[in-house]
Amino acid sequence: MITFTLPGTTLTVSNIVAGMMRIADLSDDAIRTLVDTALDQGITVFDHADIYGGAYHRCEERFANALKWTPSEREKVVLQTKCGIARDDDGSYFDFSYRHIVTSVEASLRALNTDYIDILLLHRPDALVEPEEVAAAFDELADSGKVRQFGVSNHTPGQISLLSKFVRQPLVANQVQLSITHSPLIAQGIAMNMASEDQSISRDSGLIDYCRLNDITLQAWSPFQSGFFTGVFLDDPQYADLNHVLKKLADKYDVTPTGIATAWITRHPALMQVVLGTTNPQRLTEAAAGSQVELTRSEWYQLLRAGGHIIP
Repeated sequence: MITFTLPGTTLTVSNIVAGMMRIADLSDDAIRTLVDTALDQGITVFDHADIYGGAYHRCEERFANALKWTPSEREKVVLQTKCGIARDDDGSYFDFSYRHIVTSVEASLRALNTDYIDILLLHRPDALVEPEEVAAAFDELADSGKVRQFGVSNHTPGQISLLSKFVRQPLVANQVQLSITHSPLIAQGIAMNMASEDQSISRDSGLIDYCRLNDITLQAWSPFQSGFFTGVFLDDPQYADLNHVLKKLADKYDVTPTGIATAWITRHPALMQVVLGTTNPQRLTEAAAGSQVELTRSEWYQLLRAGGHIIP
């Protein structure tokens, strides 16, 4: 497993993150098996969010109750959680108010049975954000030692810059959707002046370059999804060309197609992390093996092309 120091922090992190969003209905034994498999592969980062599991903080609570970690065991891992999505009878909305952030973190600490959260991410952009309130919440959580590092999820460069003007803590991570087939973050820049092509439309204002320039680590969620929650491309007949290339490279590097799909992301020089949402220990193991494969430039572009993108 490749590990590195998360820029702007003293945290040593793995380039694979174990996402815990689907563990609510697993047994304690199944949760322990999943986490033990992750640890055995060298994965040290576990990703949560307050909304995961149906009921608020459900997955965080299931995680802590199943593992019952001692303080020394807790110190060996990086716990990351998210807040900012709220729900009521009329549906979901976003809330970056001081009260919502602090209240959510307090509940996450109780659910996770821990004194501190290593990384807190603001989950999805709040169009009504008042950055002074975010700054006040971050100051309180940092000064009390309840949160050690802060970041965002699904944010654009402009949204990050607005927050950065007011918060004194560095924003060290941005969790975004990225896979071979769902990669406008990467593909747009390649076709930036091809006016007649949809691929040329900028949807993120150069987010990858912005994050590299500002020491913000990108975390890729849904790394095997074909689109926005439209199913995985692995073994999907609609992506026959891509799966052919994945299989060919998997045979070359003695990993699985899951491993190659992971390697496509970790090969990028931005030093991204891959967030796995699987509850299948075998798929987690396969992805972890691929995270150490260094594809050639030709192979990386071949996968991008097979994923349906234009290479001029």
